[in-house]
Amino acid sequence: MTASDHSPHRRLSINTAIFAAATALSRVVGLGREALAANYFGTSRGFSAFAIASQIPNLMVNLFAQAALSAAFVPVFTDLLQQGRRQEAFRLATTLFWIVLLVLGAITAVGIVLAGPLLPLFGGSSFAGHAAAVMTQIMFPVVLLLGLSGVLTGILQSYDEFSIPALAPVVWNVAIIVLTIILRHHTGEGGIYGYAIAWLLATVVQLLMIGSALRRIDYRLGFAVDWRDPRIRQVFALMLPVTIGLGVINLDALINSSMGALVTTRPKLGEGPAAIRYAFLLYMMPQGVFSVAVATVLFPTLSRQAARREPAAMRETLGNGMRQINLLLIPSAAGLLALAMPITRLIFERSAFGPESLALTSRALFWFAFSLPFAGLNLLMTRTFFALQRPWIPTRLAFINLTVDVVVSVALYRPLGVAGLVIGTACANIVMVALQLRRLRIGFNGRLDLRQTRMITARILLVAVPTGVIARLVWDVLNAVFGISLIGQIISVGGGIAAAGGFYVWAVSHLRIPEWRQIESMLLARLRPR
Repeated sequence: MTASDHSPHRRLSINTAIFAAATALSRVVGLGREALAANYFGTSRGFSAFAIASQIPNLMVNLFAQAALSAAFVPVFTDLLQQGRRQEAFRLATTLFWIVLLVLGAITAVGIVLAGPLLPLFGGSSFAGHAAAVMTQIMFPVVLLLGLSGVLTGILQSYDEFSIPALAPVVWNVAIIVLTIILRHHTGEGGIYGYAIAWLLATVVQLLMIGSALRRIDYRLGFAVDWRDPRIRQVFALMLPVTIGLGVINLDALINSSMGALVTTRPKLGEGPAAIRYAFLLYMMPQGVFSVAVATVLFPTLSRQAARREPAAMRETLGNGMRQINLLLIPSAAGLLALAMPITRLIFERSAFGPESLALTSRALFWFAFSLPFAGLNLLMTRTFFALQRPWIPTRLAFINLTVDVVVSVALYRPLGVAGLVIGTACANIVMVALQLRRLRIGFNGRLDLRQTRMITARILLVAVPTGVIARLVWDVLNAVFGISLIGQIISVGGGIAAAGGFYVWAVSHLRIPEWRQIESMLLARLRPR
């Protein structure tokens, strides 16, 4: 056993904590960005047009760029590093970088040209088609920029370098805030064009920041391209099913946004997609801080264990990750259920974001909360299949996920409105967890060791219920005293979250949950001098 493997759970916990802290900061700043957008644009037709326009480059990013590239590239790159073939690994990375530049550059050019005729297919007649087309053309280069970032981030994460990739989104969000304030009064359509331009320029800054971090591992990007490298074909062979699967997931999000136009309240036609988007951003706060952190940090570890043919170690890592996600996301879901309206009011309600926007967004957030732990488990298990270089399995399951979501959404959107669309997402996530667990159990010859996970999850659920109740009761008391002013809501929402969080930490620390012991030990070790 090497020194680096001496305490794998503690090392992974530290990396997860660092990544989660940086991601939490990014999400907080991101909420500030969205609060600024809500203040300027609310759920207006212009911002709903932006919501639709941004979905198209985002779909391209996940089809051909950041997530798909990382999922296919990291296992192959890590395998070469495990074999001691560092120069070959770097040559692979360099070749992939230039291929991505050429391919995504061409896709970006085509997307800019075709944005005008394509936008009506996604937004329908309820949206300002010209404004949406212009914003799509402004933001489409983000596809190329994030594709290049995906290659560089994969290199860093394979070396367990997580800090700069996690901090880069903080800088991205700050750049958008500053640029939006500067550009708002100098661009058309009430400043919404300035918001789109800010997204593009901030993504350039993010790429430069990630690229500068490569000096930590002594990697220099060259100009040599080895077209005959068989591992390039291996990366793209792995990327194909990942691209299809992620495309299905993002198509699902695009369908939800488009269907949102059918269920909004009049006379403010077109506010549904913006409300779903705002709710999704709040929902992604705990999702991005916790489950994305756990899955991102464990992915290189799972890839190394797969390369070394260590199924027992993979089962242990996967089980540990699942329990960490449940430990963090189940109480987060309880908090969102209890405080959906107060949190939405605190973050967004001002200026153009009025009572109608508040009611619609908080309703969507309430139902999003049910998806929270299931979406986190889905992400971790999907990364496990990627580490095993079996990406077609989650891809096939993604089609079932899409079918469930569409069927439930179509059945419920008329009687329940936006809530029906979000319930469809929750049902699809639950089905996906069950199917992925079944397939992983088969792949590990029936030895997935879920007994401990079920037992600990039951304890977490037992504590999460009173955690949500405490959050709501404390908010009720403080809200009655301090009112609904901004300062009053900061006190009442903050007090509710603090009281519920304190109770939860106290409760889980007395329930003998190993994953909490890992976090506790890590924190104490970081605070105590050696």
